[in-house]
Amino acid sequence: MSTLEIRDLHVDVAQTDPDADPIHILKGVDLTVKSGETHALMGPNGSGKSTLSYAIAGHPKYVVTQGSITLDGENVLEMSVDERARAGLFLAMQYPVEVPGVSMSNFLRTAATAVRGEAPKLRHWVKETKTAMTELDIDPAFAERSVNEGFSGGEKKRHEILQLGLLKPKFAILDETDSGLDVDALRVVSEGVNRYKERENGGILLITHYTRILRYIHPDFVHVFVAGRVVESGGPELADELEENGYERFTKATAQA
Repeated sequence: MSTLEIRDLHVDVAQTDPDADPIHILKGVDLTVKSGETHALMGPNGSGKSTLSYAIAGHPKYVVTQGSITLDGENVLEMSVDERARAGLFLAMQYPVEVPGVSMSNFLRTAATAVRGEAPKLRHWVKETKTAMTELDIDPAFAERSVNEGFSGGEKKRHEILQLGLLKPKFAILDETDSGLDVDALRVVSEGVNRYKERENGGILLITHYTRILRYIHPDFVHVFVAGRVVESGGPELADELEENGYERFTKATAQA
């Protein structure tokens, strides 16, 4: 059993103008995710959901000014980005980047080697990756293409979940993985996330605007995120309320406060 714990987290984001003051985005986030739990973090555009994901992953643009992030009691904020990945944190990005000149097969095996501490035996690795790609309906020819180069939005998201399945982290932060997916791709990607949770007993922090992905990935907890913090938490019924009424009740209450 592992625990990812976020306490009183405040994060500033640097602006492109070096003379401009940073923007205060996260304003005291408290959240705990345990192994085998799925947490849906839902909120309107600009509320800071993606900022939270980048802060957990260690993006240098996002500066923690107060609070803590711990993984099984270890201080995540003292870890480099690669150390966080080896410790068991995984971020599926909303907009996966292209890496020209690096094949998917080389990228995946290099990442697996870094996380596992040794290179997977080639024969077993080939079988492992083929099985994982088949489960996600990924054409085997993609293994020799450059990472995400020329991929459609759905193809990029499938490859994010392919990495998730092969790297087997303790916790997966999925930043709007459902954005830009058609119905079929959404189903395939969701099934991949569910397989990861079942096989690895992984904890999931699912960041999304919409409830449609929650028809496939069923959350244990739903958190409403407004103006840089969690303003309400509940069970799946909270997502149903958001589907019916939107975020207005929460945004109004936050504005009045």
